[in-house]
Amino acid sequence: MKPAVLVCTLLSIILFLAGMTVAQNPAGNSVPATISLDQIHPGMRGVAYTVFEGVKPEPMEVEVLGILNNVNGPKGSIILVRLHGKKVEYTGVVAGMSGSPVYIDGKLAGALAFRIGEFSKEPIAGVTPIQEMLEINALDATPAEGDASAAGSAHSAAQPTSAPGLPAAGEVQSYANYLQPIEAPLAFSGFSEETLRRFAPQFTTAGIVPVMGAGSVSDSKQPEPLEPGSAVSAVLVRGDMNIAATCTVTYMDPKRLLACGHPILQSGQVQMPMYKARVLATLPSTYNAFKIVNVTEPVGAFVQDRHTGIMGRFGEEARMIPVTVSIHGIAQPKQFHYEVLNNGKITPLAMMVTVFQSLQGLNEYGEDVTYHLNGHISVGGFPAVDLNNMYAPAENAPTSFSVAMAVGERFGRIYENPYVRPDIKGVNLDFELVKERRWAQLETARTDVTEARPGDEIVVEAVLQPYRGERMVRQIPIRIPASTPHGPLRILVSDGDSLDHIRRMPPGLGRKLDLASTIGLLNSEHTNTRLYVSLLDSNIEVMVGDKVMPTLPLSVMNVMDGMRGTQDMIVLGESSVNEASTAMDYVVSGAQVITINVK
Repeated sequence: MKPAVLVCTLLSIILFLAGMTVAQNPAGNSVPATISLDQIHPGMRGVAYTVFEGVKPEPMEVEVLGILNNVNGPKGSIILVRLHGKKVEYTGVVAGMSGSPVYIDGKLAGALAFRIGEFSKEPIAGVTPIQEMLEINALDATPAEGDASAAGSAHSAAQPTSAPGLPAAGEVQSYANYLQPIEAPLAFSGFSEETLRRFAPQFTTAGIVPVMGAGSVSDSKQPEPLEPGSAVSAVLVRGDMNIAATCTVTYMDPKRLLACGHPILQSGQVQMPMYKARVLATLPSTYNAFKIVNVTEPVGAFVQDRHTGIMGRFGEEARMIPVTVSIHGIAQPKQFHYEVLNNGKITPLAMMVTVFQSLQGLNEYGEDVTYHLNGHISVGGFPAVDLNNMYAPAENAPTSFSVAMAVGERFGRIYENPYVRPDIKGVNLDFELVKERRWAQLETARTDVTEARPGDEIVVEAVLQPYRGERMVRQIPIRIPASTPHGPLRILVSDGDSLDHIRRMPPGLGRKLDLASTIGLLNSEHTNTRLYVSLLDSNIEVMVGDKVMPTLPLSVMNVMDGMRGTQDMIVLGESSVNEASTAMDYVVSGAQVITINVK
């Protein structure tokens, strides 16, 4: 053996043994010694650990190239290193390697967290200093299990950010980014390629890169204890469908561990199940190298998701939202059970992608299938949110996508209230499949009278054209209230969405309701399987929260005018003084206005 090769081999063995003296399991009593950033300088050698295959971490030699100051935010320094070793020089820096602990002089220096450039020919990486990761321990003030607020995330109204190094959906990246977080690939199992392709832009906007075929969730036991360098997974969805992000353990003490060296969602306080993971293989690629992982058994819960890493507690149970999706009207009725994390940033998206997959993955799926949804979202301390609508095929997207978007929109509105963190107890969705396109367009609406008196009953006749069917005629009687003022009276004949649209604040005005009002408003919305007739007079109508106050006198309106700055108030130029409807068992679309004169 050549002297130079012998020296390198002996150095690797020494570094391996030095690093192993600080690798502790959850039952250990000691905390690894650390080395501060000011003690690290170019030319120093060390060792890092990661799993290339199986569960046992393997050493990689580390050569310090220098310190990059203020590159990970103000005062956020990165240790730039070159990795040496047969395996890492072949695979390069791979997704799933983030969090791999780096030891210098036998002391923990930090976690591999960043890759440098794209299509790099050398395994050069950035290390998050351990002192910055240990700050997460000081932030760990998660409420004890059983506290409803523990199930939530950081302020749910915050806007999602794009993934580091990736442009948001529809956005053009106009800068070069050479320092990028090593991805913790979000592996989807139980999902089709069509599902991931359709929802990938939304996940990218939320800061997540979805990967299909990079792993799965198994029921196998993994007796080997976790140690620094082990693969560990944060689970976002588990059950009949699974979504999990995998990175590497950096630091452990008897109660907790730190991993990744960068955030997964950067949601602050979280509740995500923490699982052991087995690496089946490490796929080398200059374009997209990653670890293929099986998630195995739970060991606790991740409770912090911060700028410099994620923190998990051993032995804790993460509080998830149980979901049941039942599907009828098919040869073999199906039922799916799974759980999703309770997080204002990701839960609406997780619900959309799982509902879409539940419907899209059926043999009975077809272009002319209509879905009738009955369900509810249970919210602790508040009435359940009702879900009752029919969804017929549209021209620009699969029907299952329209269903998924509607469910996600409900969750988004629940979470966007700025006052209460919702404690969602469960979701039940029951679908009845109808194997035809049940959609009808309102063509005309008329009434035989042009004048009427307060107290009179009039009949509105509507003609609807169903998809490839005979026209349907419906007659809907409605009474003019005795208090209706003289003059023109508008009669709106419409679908439910057109009626609800009148009372919706334009998005630019930023109307934010409290949770009780949001749920009240959601439950008062009209179904799309009925045809509505509404009488609209010229008096002012006011909505405060979810409460409607029609035909307000000017004297009352003048008093309420001063409340506009402090109340969630909408002022409408017309009042709905009466409403009638008829069931259609079709998805109704369209609106017509008739005007009569009240004597």
